[in-house]
Amino acid sequence: MTAAGTGHAEADRGEKGGIRTALAGLTTRGRSFLAAGVAAAVCSYVLGQSDLLRVGLLLAVLPLVCATVLYRTRYRVAGSRRLSPARVPAGSEARVHLRMDNVSRLPTGLLMLQDRVPYVLGPRPRFVLDRVEAGGRREVSYRVRSDLRGRYPLGPLQLRLTDPFGMCELTRSFSTYDNLTVIPRVEPLAPVRLSGEAKGYGDGRQRSLALAGEDDVIPRGYRYGDDLRRVHWRSTARYGELMVRREEQPQRARCTVLLDTRGIAFAGAGPDSAFEWAVSGAASVLVHMLERGFSVRLLTDTGTAVPGEGGDGFAGASQGSADTAGLMMDTLAVIDHSDGAGLSRAYDVLRGGSEGLLVAFLGDLDEEQAAVAARMRQRSSGAVAFVLDSDAWVREPSDVPGPLDGSEERLRMLREAGWTAVGVPRGASLDELWRHADRERRGVAVSGEGP
Repeated sequence: MTAAGTGHAEADRGEKGGIRTALAGLTTRGRSFLAAGVAAAVCSYVLGQSDLLRVGLLLAVLPLVCATVLYRTRYRVAGSRRLSPARVPAGSEARVHLRMDNVSRLPTGLLMLQDRVPYVLGPRPRFVLDRVEAGGRREVSYRVRSDLRGRYPLGPLQLRLTDPFGMCELTRSFSTYDNLTVIPRVEPLAPVRLSGEAKGYGDGRQRSLALAGEDDVIPRGYRYGDDLRRVHWRSTARYGELMVRREEQPQRARCTVLLDTRGIAFAGAGPDSAFEWAVSGAASVLVHMLERGFSVRLLTDTGTAVPGEGGDGFAGASQGSADTAGLMMDTLAVIDHSDGAGLSRAYDVLRGGSEGLLVAFLGDLDEEQAAVAARMRQRSSGAVAFVLDSDAWVREPSDVPGPLDGSEERLRMLREAGWTAVGVPRGASLDELWRHADRERRGVAVSGEGP
C-alpha cells in the first residue's frame, strides 16, 4: 500500500471574482428561481400588481442569498487518497480509499465528492457526504480496473459544496494526484533448466572472490572475525603477520531478457495483440528468473537496459529482488513500440561480455534481422527465442491461411545458430511453450547438435 498526498480546500477561498464566482455556481434550480423572480417583477410593473412584485422579489432574492451565504461560509476540509495496491496486474482490481477531514471549527453542509479517473479505469466515482461535524472525518472507497497496462493518474479530487435548497453549487479542487501503475500479466512458469544453470547460485562456471567458498592460493591479511582455521601458516611465517586463505564463491548466474519493440515487427493492437503477449511474456520470465536467484536485466531493441545501474546493466546481488522486479515492471507497464528497424543496437550491447542465459521475444524477422539475432547466441551460455508471427495473430480463425512468409525459415536460421527457437501461435500459453523449449533443448543436447 502507498499513501497519497493530502490536499486542502477552503469554502471561502478559491477563484477570484467575488459575487461573480457565486453567481456562476447557481444551479438550474437557482437560475430558474432568479429568472422567475425577474419575470414576476416585470409583470407586476406592467400589470400594476404590488403583490406579484413581492413574490418576484422573494423568488429572485432566495438564490442570491444562498449563493452569498455559501460563498462566504468559512470552513476547511482536507482530503487524502490511498491506493491498495499502487501496482496491479492488468485485469485485476485496485481499491482507492478517500478520506475527508473537517479541520475547521464549523460543521460542513452537504458535500459532493468526485475523483477524476481516466475512462479506461471505469466510471468517474461520485459520493455524497452528509454534514461533517467539526474535527470529524468521512471515509469512502471505490474500485478501478484496467485490461490495458499503463500508468494512469488519479485526481485531483474535487469537492462540490451545495446549499440546503440546492440553489448554488461551488467546486473546489485539491492540488494532489496519484498514479496507478497497471503492469503486464505475469504467468507462473515451470522450473525448467534451459541454460545449463541449475540455480541462480549453484552451478555456474564463473566464480568470484568472496568471504566463503573454495580455497584460493593467494592469501590476504587477517581481519577481525576471520576463522582461525583459515590461517595460512606458511604465508604467516613469510610476511611476519597472520595471513588467511582467500576464499571465493560461485558468481551469480545471469539472465538477459530481450524484448523486441519494433513497430514494424508487430501488427494489431489491444490486450490480445502479439505485442502485448510479448510484453507479458518478458515480464513472466523476468519474475521467474528473479525468484530463482538470477541477476537479470531487461534489454530492448533500442539498446536500453533496465535496471542498468551497474557497468554491465544487471541487477547487482546487493539490490533487492523486489525492487528490481518493481523497476522492470514499471518499465514494461509503459513500454511502447519503437521506431527502429533492426536489432543492431541490442546486438552491440550483448557482444560486450558474457551474458549467461538469453531469452528473447521477437516479432517478425526479415533475413537480415534473423542473421543479427543468430549472432547474439555467441555471447550467451544458452539462448531461447519466442518468435511471433504477427500476421497469424491478426488473422481471423475463419480466414484461410496465407502462404508461408518465411517464418519457418527464420526459425531454422536461429536453430542452426544454436538458439532454442519456438514459434508462438495465436493465444498460446507461455508456460506450455516454456516447457516445450526445455524439451527441445534437451533433445538437441542429446543429439549433440547444440551446446
